[in-house]
Amino acid sequence: MITNALLCAAVADLAVLFFLADRLRFLTPYRLLIVEHYVPAILASVAVLSINVTAAFFALGRRFFLKDTGRKLAHFDRELNAGRTPMPPHLHRKELD
Repeated sequence: MITNALLCAAVADLAVLFFLADRLRFLTPYRLLIVEHYVPAILASVAVLSINVTAAFFALGRRFFLKDTGRKLAHFDRELNAGRTPMPPHLHRKELD
């Protein structure tokens, strides 16, 4: 799930980067001055943005794709303990303890 969040965040970050590169084209003559003075601040901002977007995608993934996971696992556990679920012989609980 973290890899999906990282991939979505990378795509979103690239989209924002390309959008800003297009909108800030008028700053091209000042490129050397900007790079010389503001690279650490720009890199820190991009890093914070990437971390926040990754966390947002991770939270959205947990919210929408892992819905009711605990309830489903509890249901499976009850069925397993009742003996109604056929399990392969090598996965019986007695042997795992």
